Amino acid sequence: MTTTPVSSAAASAAPAADRGVGPLLRAWREQRRISQLELALRADSSARHISFVETGRSRPSEEMVLRLAEHLDVPVRERNALLLAAGYAPRFPETPLDDPALGAVREGIERLIQGYEPYPALVVDATYQVVAANQGILMLLEGVPDHLLRPPLNAMRLTLHPEGMAPRIRNLREWRGHLLGQMERQIALRRSDALRALYEEVAAYPLPDTAGPEGATDAAEVPYPYFALPMLIEHEGRTLSFVSSISTFNTPMDVTVAELAIETFLPADPATVKYLQGLMD
Repeated sequence: MTTTPVSSAAASAAPAADRGVGPLLRAWREQRRISQLELALRADSSARHISFVETGRSRPSEEMVLRLAEHLDVPVRERNALLLAAGYAPRFPETPLDDPALGAVREGIERLIQGYEPYPALVVDATYQVVAANQGILMLLEGVPDHLLRPPLNAMRLTLHPEGMAPRIRNLREWRGHLLGQMERQIALRRSDALRALYEEVAAYPLPDTAGPEGATDAAEVPYPYFALPMLIEHEGRTLSFVSSISTFNTPMDVTVAELAIETFLPADPATVKYLQGLMD
């Protein structure tokens, strides 16, 4: 099994370790808006002990660090940083996706998204780099210029860039707001500089002329499903309607796997279903 060496992980997390685990845990607790007492009750501890840990008066055990991280919903990558800051070795490896050890994961992902065809599906990492995509996604990317299709592909750039899919998304202002809001929530959860840089980049993209004035949409006459905002996108003179669903792995024990997300696009109207199924005939 090929994993990130502990020494490399320790070097990358040195700033976190320098701060000590107490301030880091306090920052996560405050970000989650949980009191010391509430966290203590969840973690079967005491508010006094939580206070001592946060102020550095008490060094938590490795088990306590992991327990607090679990109840604070700290991402797996950041749990390694907490362990390092507390003086322990990282617990969770970061295995390259092309490593043989993750062969079953790769195979399962490919089988899943191919089985979803002709409907679009893709897999992205923590910064929306496209790990895998099916033929349905490639259909939606028809007409996107080559410079946006050079690896590594980024789902947010492909969607929101004024030369990407954006000019064909009929409810772009609403869909763009949905995507930016999703990124904002993930930035708050992951504290990722790379994700924040991507957010600032795509948020600064100018809106294509087809987006219309603020509050307007070419799709105003198309009824939205009551359960989710659809993406309405033109393809070969038709307007296709999709709602998206994002899935992640349950209780991952590897940083790479923890940061994978599978997004599937479900047709939101009978016309879209009929058109996509017709492509298979």
